[in-house]
Amino acid sequence: MILSTATLPQIGDRITGNSTLPDDGAIREWLGSEAYGQWTELRTWIDTSYPGVFAPDWLYGGKNRGWSLRFKKTKALTTLVPEYRRFSAIVVMGRAEREKFEERRYFWRPQLVRAYDGAKTYIDGKWLTLPASPKEELQDVTELLAMKRPPLPR
Repeated sequence: MILSTATLPQIGDRITGNSTLPDDGAIREWLGSEAYGQWTELRTWIDTSYPGVFAPDWLYGGKNRGWSLRFKKTKALTTLVPEYRRFSAIVVMGRAEREKFEERRYFWRPQLVRAYDGAKTYIDGKWLTLPASPKEELQDVTELLAMKRPPLPR
């Protein structure tokens, strides 16, 4: 049987089926082993840095946005978006977070500063959608999250 390329997933496609919540097996298969390892690493970092604070919540954004995993208590820390063979982290930075970012502007990697400068600012903050792989970009995400909300002391 030959499948048309229109039915094959492309890099960056999102999980859009709304019949069931994605489980770890589906996420692993969709992301691939490398991106899934980084997905797991980031989730572990969040759980370790903020023990008992966040209960991840799957959200379905419709057939165009697909599934995402939000980490929120009163304010959102981040939302992870599984994409085919990669994933992104959405970080909303309010005024206080933008001031902190600007204070450290020249210590961030140039790629992160470009993403920050290019992100649109809405009434509730600046919305950054950041790739969370490869390793350097995953580190940018964890550093940005730690700046936004300092990890709890252990």
